[in-house]
Amino acid sequence: MPEISPLGWFHTVIGITALVTGVYSLVKYKIIQLEHRTSQIYLVCTFIAAVTALMIFARGAFGPAHALAILTLFALVVGMVAAKTSIFGKLSPYVQAMAFSGTFLFHMIPAITDGLMRLPVGDPVVTDFKDPFLHSFYLAFLITYVVGFLWQVLWLRKQAA
Repeated sequence: MPEISPLGWFHTVIGITALVTGVYSLVKYKIIQLEHRTSQIYLVCTFIAAVTALMIFARGAFGPAHALAILTLFALVVGMVAAKTSIFGKLSPYVQAMAFSGTFLFHMIPAITDGLMRLPVGDPVVTDFKDPFLHSFYLAFLITYVVGFLWQVLWLRKQAA
């Protein structure tokens, strides 16, 4: 793994800040919504992390992490549109939850990949992107996202009733 550049460190700190505030928002409020200060911090940090990810080319070319950054930016736009307009009608709260929670999934995939490929220093847990151990994390994150989103749907329905 290449050394982490100053931009990489900034990206990492912003990403960790996003994850911490995102977890807090999800635990406390059950959902990431614009009304909550921690959600606002999460969304801003997520935006910055996605933009900075597009500037990091540690492996020399456009890669999966760049694609996830683009998906993150798209999800942020969709979530903001759902939160600020009625374009999705009665589905707006659900689209917002799906989009903003999706950004959390998009954070976790490169975070676990980079972490397991760098740590412990000198003897990383994973040395290849095709490692089944790494893929088991991806699957666990996807399952967690789907279950979490379904739980948010039920919670939103309860709030609407």
